[in-house]
Amino acid sequence: MMNTASLLENITYQENDKPTVTVLLKTANTKEVRIVMKKGQCMKEHKAPYPIIIEMFDGEIDFGINGNKQILKKGDMIALEANVPHDLSCLQESIIRLSISVQDKVERVNQVIA
Repeated sequence: MMNTASLLENITYQENDKPTVTVLLKTANTKEVRIVMKKGQCMKEHKAPYPIIIEMFDGEIDFGINGNKQILKKGDMIALEANVPHDLSCLQESIIRLSISVQDKVERVNQVIA
């Protein structure tokens, strides 16, 4: 069986201060999540219970790991092991692909939206 999705279809930049989180695909091992952020939106420091991979599809964010900041731009990817504290601040409109374990919950991602 094959599942398909688009990172670019049905994008909504919310007018409030909250990023938009959408599950695009679910496989036997992962959930592929799209996070759409407007400039100034943030996700407060949090940890994931399983390893994650973040891909910057478009835009630019200030990504903090244990308080150390680095800029992630279009095309950049970063992998984090479980339980690594991290936070995001959006510097320009961004589309982020987040790969999480199928055992992880998207509700957890929504809880860390500032």
